[in-house]
Amino acid sequence: MAAAGAPLLLGVGYWAALARGGGRAAAGARCGARCGAAAYSSVPAASGSGGKQGEGERGPLVGSLLRPACPFYLSSVRASGSACSEPGWTNCKPGQGCIGLFPRARCAYVSADLEHVPPRTERMAVDQDWSSVYPTAASFKPASVPLPIRMGYPVKRGVPPPKEGNLELIKIPNFLHLTPPAIRKHCAALKDFCTEWPSALDSDEKCEQHFPIEIETVDYVSAGTSIRNPKARVVTLKVKLSNLNLDDHAKKKIIKLVGERYCKDTDMLTITTDRCPLRRQNYDYGIHLLTVLYHESWKTEIWESEKTEEDMEEYIWENSRSQRNALDTLLRIKASENITNVTKEELLASEIVKNYKNSVVALKNEGETENNMSQYKESVKKLLNIQA
Repeated sequence: MAAAGAPLLLGVGYWAALARGGGRAAAGARCGARCGAAAYSSVPAASGSGGKQGEGERGPLVGSLLRPACPFYLSSVRASGSACSEPGWTNCKPGQGCIGLFPRARCAYVSADLEHVPPRTERMAVDQDWSSVYPTAASFKPASVPLPIRMGYPVKRGVPPPKEGNLELIKIPNFLHLTPPAIRKHCAALKDFCTEWPSALDSDEKCEQHFPIEIETVDYVSAGTSIRNPKARVVTLKVKLSNLNLDDHAKKKIIKLVGERYCKDTDMLTITTDRCPLRRQNYDYGIHLLTVLYHESWKTEIWESEKTEEDMEEYIWENSRSQRNALDTLLRIKASENITNVTKEELLASEIVKNYKNSVVALKNEGETENNMSQYKESVKKLLNIQA
């Protein structure tokens, strides 16, 4: 016999509760198993007429308990040593059991005979529209993703746990709603609200010609308490110096002012601003810096006229010591050959002097590399008319 007060948690019909409420509060373990409740034992209760309730009388009670209509639910059966008047408890008499009947809002009728419904992945078609499965951002659903995904720590050198009931797959964000077909659908829906691309800008060269300044910003999407990201305020401005209409003096001066922000290989000036709290403020600050640099590079200070050859940013061939030495050497060679009708302009325009000029400029500006040294050697031999 079970202890008094064991919970039954069974759905019961209103008429069944009234019919059996007069002390016949007993139910078998097989009824509890069918309803999916916890295991329990029957509680003996005296009949209202003093008779026993046999096994034959439990059948109708069990059948009535499993009826779907249940405006009340049977909370528990307890032993009563004396009469009580608690609300919700009926048939409370000395030495008899008490039945608790309480109203419920909704009845859940569960039967163990129902068929097991297969997961959605087993009923999906091959050409399933994936955007209808994951239309928006959602947690991972193992019954909706037809992929053998595994994630987690492999126990005893085994394989990671499968997707069913895997909390590791639920915790992390996924992009199952942003597949390429879904993105194409979004773009097609937004196409009506976008302006048409200008037909004249059909190449990157034309875009660079008409829009020389390039602005780069980054938008961040993160899972957190705020959608703001401090790094989203950073603005990068790029422009080629060849598109700024600068002369030789202005170009060299702006290169000196910007320092490492200029790349000589790509002729690209890069200005990154992140001092202001807002992106618009950093954009305005970057445009202001570029404007100030442009106008400042066109100014010629008094001290700039006092620059010597050692102060130059790069080696200049015109009026240099190497140019004068090469001309003097060639004039002496021509004089020794009794050739006096040769001018300096003709010598500077000759192929020998041009090769020597290119080799000297490369050696001074690029450094002593194997290729530059070889070119300089050959140009000097031709300049001095030395046979190999």
